[in-house]
Amino acid sequence: MTDMYTQLVSKGPGRDIARKLGLPQPVVLRRYQPDQPLVTGPVLVQGAGAGADELASTLLSWNLDVRRHAVPKEKLGAIVLVLDELGRPEDLARPVLTAATSMRDLAPNSRVITVSRTAADTADPAVAAARQGVDGLLRSLAKELRAGATGNGIVLARGVRTTSPSTLGALRFFLSGRSAFVDGQFLTVSSTEGQLPADAGKPLAGKVAVVTGAARGIGAAIARTLYRDGATLVVVDIPAAGDHLAAVANEVRGTALQLDISRTDAGQRIIDHAVERHGRLDIVIHNAGITRDKLLANMDEGRWNSVIAVNIAAQLRINEALLASGHFRNSPRIVSVASTSGIAGNRGQTNYAASKGGVMGMVRATAPLIGTHGGSINAVAPGFIETEMTARIPFATREVARRLNSLQQGGQPGDVAEAIAFLASDAAGGISGEVLRVCGQNLVGA
Repeated sequence: MTDMYTQLVSKGPGRDIARKLGLPQPVVLRRYQPDQPLVTGPVLVQGAGAGADELASTLLSWNLDVRRHAVPKEKLGAIVLVLDELGRPEDLARPVLTAATSMRDLAPNSRVITVSRTAADTADPAVAAARQGVDGLLRSLAKELRAGATGNGIVLARGVRTTSPSTLGALRFFLSGRSAFVDGQFLTVSSTEGQLPADAGKPLAGKVAVVTGAARGIGAAIARTLYRDGATLVVVDIPAAGDHLAAVANEVRGTALQLDISRTDAGQRIIDHAVERHGRLDIVIHNAGITRDKLLANMDEGRWNSVIAVNIAAQLRINEALLASGHFRNSPRIVSVASTSGIAGNRGQTNYAASKGGVMGMVRATAPLIGTHGGSINAVAPGFIETEMTARIPFATREVARRLNSLQQGGQPGDVAEAIAFLASDAAGGISGEVLRVCGQNLVGA
């Protein structure tokens, strides 16, 4: 569904009227297009130490226009703030306040990215305080940015360098238009696993991917994006959606599997289909989900059980089959679709929020299990996304929901798909057990 208000106020007289009336002024976001520049404008790399120097050199090798010192009034495409050597909270002042002088020089749709280390890896209270301080700093800064600019962070575990494969993969994702609706979020790079693709335009080349709930909406967008990135697709949905599923399969030149994923044998059927038709299985995207909303006081057993069965119990059973299969061993990737409802809750969605919270718990606990095969599992938690479902929300409620994030607009199904495509790639091989919100930094919840 098109957000006509954003289109109206993003330029010309509409923008001037919105400014005079003090109305929200969302801008049209710079979303990924093949062959577009990674970032528009120079990239300022701030920070002292070997990590900052190495990262700046790598960005230069990407043919980016890199600055180590700001040029007054020069419009910047991005600021990368390298804070990997913090020892005390006082150490934040110099790099942060130096970067602050360039905030007004950020171009529309620019990026601010912090690179820091996890507080969980130290027993020193001062070091932990400094590192955790980056979390509050970045999330607050993201709420100050305007004109489609976003702020996100990369957190490095012990032994992970600023130039490790998944550090660079996450940096490329956050710099690019793929992360247009990701704001105020962090990704932790927990290992040195991963590999940058030989062809940045086809990072999933040679991979076979399964997408459940692929007949329409976000699922169809995921299938299209994975296909664009080079993957061979198996699209899965219930038999009742067979016509729509066949259309998506034809569009992405993949195969369709009509299947109720709540069946006890669903995992094995998915494996058998992928291997028989395509010879391998590398990626599984758990997108299928349902809602059966009611206030808890009015909730019946059928509504509760059906949501739990499809949204989380099915994923658990399928994952058990995947982890037990010899066909899911070559750096396998699992990405699940969660929801911000599972983080912040939502009135009338106790069953749905419980299931999506369950997805996040499952992802964290499964990470070490799939890690024994060199694989990863992560989740993406969408916020307000422009779909057929949100189009049915009453107009006034829908407008409020659209504006309740730092970017002051709803996301597109493709925004969710872009995040999933990144997490499914080898460039994210060192990222596992993470939940990445695609919500424009929704102002409700964590």
